[in-house]
Amino acid sequence: MLQNDGRRIWTFPGFHHESGERPLIMGIINVTPDSFSDGGQYLVEDLALDQAQRLIAEGADILDIGGESTRPGAEPVSLDEELRRVMPVIERLASVTDIPISIDTYKSEVARQALRSGARIVNDISGLSSDPQMVNVCLDHSCGVVCMHMQGTPQTMQIAPHYENVVEQIVHHFAERLEELERAGLSRDCLAIDPGIGFGKTAQHNLEILANIGQFHQLGRPVLIGHSRKRFLQKVLGRPLDERSFGTVGVSIALAEQGVDILRVHDVAANRDAITAWHAIRHRH
Repeated sequence: MLQNDGRRIWTFPGFHHESGERPLIMGIINVTPDSFSDGGQYLVEDLALDQAQRLIAEGADILDIGGESTRPGAEPVSLDEELRRVMPVIERLASVTDIPISIDTYKSEVARQALRSGARIVNDISGLSSDPQMVNVCLDHSCGVVCMHMQGTPQTMQIAPHYENVVEQIVHHFAERLEELERAGLSRDCLAIDPGIGFGKTAQHNLEILANIGQFHQLGRPVLIGHSRKRFLQKVLGRPLDERSFGTVGVSIALAEQGVDILRVHDVAANRDAITAWHAIRHRH
C-alpha cells in the first residue's frame, strides 16, 4: 500500500526516520561460533562490546545483535544458549549508547528479554511467523520490526529455490504480510521490510531483487537489504568470503542510487565512507 506522499516513515519510541538522501547503516555483531562471515570472532562478551563500540565510532546508525547463525544449513540453537550469548552484550551495550539496538531472532522469549534490557528493534528472519507469540511481544513493547522474506528454513532454503517472478512474488508476499500484521495490531509505521538476500534465493534471484528496489517502495515501508559478504558475490566476483568487502560496497552504492533505506553490513566504515562520498556527488547542489 503506497503512502500518498511517497515518504517511508519508520518510527517507534525514541526513533523516527523518514526516507531521505542516504540510507541508514546497520552494523552487524554476530555473537555466534558459526555465522558464515564472522562466526567465532565476537563470541566472548568483551570482544562483542569492543566491536560494537568500533561500529558506533565508524558511524553505525543501528546495531544488530544476533546469537544464532542463519546461514544456509545452520542448525538451530536452544533458547537458553541464544539468551546466554546475546543478553550480556545487549544489557551492557544499552547502558552505554543511545543508538538503537536490534535483536536478530525469531524466538519470542529472546525478543522479550532483549527488549526489556534495552533493545528497540526485532529483526525476524521469519517475518514474525515462526513463533506465534512474537507479534504480541512486539505489540507489548511498541518496538520497531524488520519483517524479512525467506523461502523455507535455514536448513532447507538453498535446496533448489524457485520463483516464477522473484520480485513480484516477494512484493505480493509483503503486501499480504503487512496487512496481516496490521490486523494483528501492529502499526505500519513500526515495520520495515527485508527481501531476504540469500534466504531461499539463487544468485540470479538476488541480483533481480537488488536491481528492482523501486518495486518494493510501492509498499510504502522502509526497505532493508542485508547483502554484506554474501555468497552471490562469489558468483559475481569470483572472490572467496574474505575478499568480498569491496563488492559489498559496490552493491551498497547501487542500492543507495535506488533509494534503499537501510544497509545491513559488517564493514561499517567502508560502507559509510562510500555512501558519504556518493551523497556528496549525488546531492552537491
